Amino acid sequence: MGGRSGREDDHGARRWTLVRAPAQAVPSSVRRFNQRARQRRMQAAAPWLAGLVAIVLLGLVGLVLYRSSLFGVRSVAVRGNAIVTADQVRSAAAVRHNAPLASLDLKSVQRRIEKLPAVRQARITRDWPSTLVVTVTERTPVAVLARPDKRYDEIDASGVVFCIVPDRPDKLPLIEVTSPGPSDRGTRAALAVLAALTGELRDLLGTLVADSPTQIRLQLRDGRQVVWGDATANTEKAEVATVLLRRGKGKVIDVSAPNTVTVN
Repeated sequence: MGGRSGREDDHGARRWTLVRAPAQAVPSSVRRFNQRARQRRMQAAAPWLAGLVAIVLLGLVGLVLYRSSLFGVRSVAVRGNAIVTADQVRSAAAVRHNAPLASLDLKSVQRRIEKLPAVRQARITRDWPSTLVVTVTERTPVAVLARPDKRYDEIDASGVVFCIVPDRPDKLPLIEVTSPGPSDRGTRAALAVLAALTGELRDLLGTLVADSPTQIRLQLRDGRQVVWGDATANTEKAEVATVLLRRGKGKVIDVSAPNTVTVN
């Protein structure tokens, strides 16, 4: 505590000055009160100070993770690929070296990789501290298409042509369509018929020809032909054709109307 003392100046006016009292002059009860008041102020301020420190630390962590190259991409690991090369996947991913791993838009990377014809699906994950992992699921061929250069295009069940091979794989049937692709009605019809064939029919099949979505026929390896028509009642047509071929009658079997089959 302090006190005031005064003295008169030359004109008789009293001038006052503050004088700091020694600590011993302050009552102990007042000292205890002041100490408790300071403690309460510190306790009240502590959560705010802790929160401020936490915010600053989080900001620094976010800056390091999302803006700096300290946790940047050093490598892109590619898994599950057999048709496409790892370099092709990395090129399609187009991820900049040392790009912050935390701030990468994984969906955009996925979309870029899935533009590769042979990739049906891509899954992108982070492997801390510096690796981007790309797991690809490639398309599975169900048939091939002959090319003018005597090579073959592989096509999957959805109609996507995705890979060129030099020789026709033994277990893949040959199909002929006018405009192969997933949006082509003839392609979709041909693949629907192919999926419905019995194992016996697939073994006999040479070429499945779709001149149009309603004009489909099977050219068999032994020279016989099955006229299929459109891609309806496929299971029933396959069963009828299998039975008639097993009996070995006729060169042309027309199952386009499976309830009234004709054999020539």
